[in-house]
Amino acid sequence: MKLRILGFVLAGCMALPVTALAQAPNTLTAQEQKDGWKLLFDGRDLQGWHSYQETGTGKDWSVVDGRIQLNKSNLDPHQDYADLVTDGEYTNFDLKLEWMANPCIDSGVMFYVHESPEYHNTYNTGVEMQIADLACTVPDSRNLYERSGDIFDLISDNVEWVNPAGEWNQFEIIADHGHLQLFQNGHKVIDTQLWDTAWNKLVAGTKFARMPGFAKYHTGHISLQGTEPKGAPGEKIAFRNIMIKPL
Repeated sequence: MKLRILGFVLAGCMALPVTALAQAPNTLTAQEQKDGWKLLFDGRDLQGWHSYQETGTGKDWSVVDGRIQLNKSNLDPHQDYADLVTDGEYTNFDLKLEWMANPCIDSGVMFYVHESPEYHNTYNTGVEMQIADLACTVPDSRNLYERSGDIFDLISDNVEWVNPAGEWNQFEIIADHGHLQLFQNGHKVIDTQLWDTAWNKLVAGTKFARMPGFAKYHTGHISLQGTEPKGAPGEKIAFRNIMIKPL
């Protein structure tokens, strides 16, 4: 009987690593590849990305331990931490990524960003899913429409499904012929329609009304915001597991 019990225990221990083995960061499963997912970051370098309106990337951006990391001083010139954008452009897509930030972060993920000399910033054209620390980002984390998961300055969810600073968070952005759905840590936080009468009226009541190119492009780049000069200098934010599926 003891030998039989020991056999079951050993068999369970031998099986455990197979069943409990977590997927390695910045990789796709065979099923994800079959479903059409593509990695936008391979965990090794910044190939496929550049700083907005530049050919390379600012020196505050680097790849450390399999993640895109921003490490900056609040006094660094803007070109050092200028927003990253994908080399490619996307129209209808499902985008997934993870981010982790230090306290007092103020950043975001933008999409439908258009690159042209007439626009000086990614937010002049791109719609932003906001990243803000739950505890101390002032005023963003304390204002509706400026909290993590919100469409910045436009639409807010009633609940902040954001983890404390230092923990990974998951974003998913599904944009399909104007139907926009945003998910934070598995919770749907936004479900709206771009470019219709209600959307245009909403934009008209915000600062974006003074930006003639805002949310006008139906195809554009994905962007990772380089953050505003808030909080202590040093490592600000990191991204990993960035993948996209054209729809």
